[in-house]
Amino acid sequence: HFFHITSIFSSPFFNHVVIALEEKIIVSKLGDNATLSCIYRGTELHLKNLRVYWQIADDQEECSVVHALISGQDNESEQCIHFKNRTQLFWDRLENGNFSLLLLNVSQSDEHTYKCVILQKTEYTKMIHQAEVVLSLAASYSQPILSGPIRNSDSAGEEVTFSCRSGNGYPEPNVYWINKTDNSHLHPSQLEITPHTDGTYSVFSTLKVKATSNMEIECSVENKILQENLSANYTQQKQSNGSSTESHKDLEKNRRGAQAAGIISIVILMGLLVVLTCWLWRRRSSRLVSHTGNE
Repeated sequence: HFFHITSIFSSPFFNHVVIALEEKIIVSKLGDNATLSCIYRGTELHLKNLRVYWQIADDQEECSVVHALISGQDNESEQCIHFKNRTQLFWDRLENGNFSLLLLNVSQSDEHTYKCVILQKTEYTKMIHQAEVVLSLAASYSQPILSGPIRNSDSAGEEVTFSCRSGNGYPEPNVYWINKTDNSHLHPSQLEITPHTDGTYSVFSTLKVKATSNMEIECSVENKILQENLSANYTQQKQSNGSSTESHKDLEKNRRGAQAAGIISIVILMGLLVVLTCWLWRRRSSRLVSHTGNE
């Protein structure tokens, strides 16, 4: 939290008061609901004597009113169209000094610094509390997909290309290529960050390196706001000719064994069919003899 000291000078309408302005930073994911905190811990409050304004602190905005509560009732007369039907106060908490605002279905256009101002009217109108909330938005990136080259056993020293892709995240990510054999960072050959209509980004990066006998490459996609690091790894070990030959022999042996088992199964099945045919023929013959004797 950050604190600023703001002085409100006396006028015919406002009493001179010095207020500590508390600034909070919250992070919300795109499409979620965000709660902007504003809590007054002063004396007993009477809602009918209060005016509460939530507004965008950026003076350059054409419309700055996010939500207004006047004399205990919502007032939408000056509310920005962008926030219509998207803001709610917590009515069961107001009399306890909790004027936090629920902002529904947040999007990139909601990234602002918001200010909560509470005015109290007795004999005169005075500001009794104000707070600022910085709303930062973020969306998690998908698990990176790392594609590596199909290598032959004799490709050491050749240039090979890796590619890494991820998407549906916000804001723009950082992408790191790491050689896991010594944890050194590698410079990408290509980096493309593409914005989408829903405000999210996708990223595609390639890396060109000289192939080694044992390559261990990692692609990491970082979302700084969410403090997320998603990574994918590529590991391929070079096989010796001897082990490759043994593997080939094992495969050939397994193939021949499967063929032999198949032939034996066919022979057994044919034998069963012959036995069944003979049994049916004998049964039919005995029935014919019995029928002839009865006649």
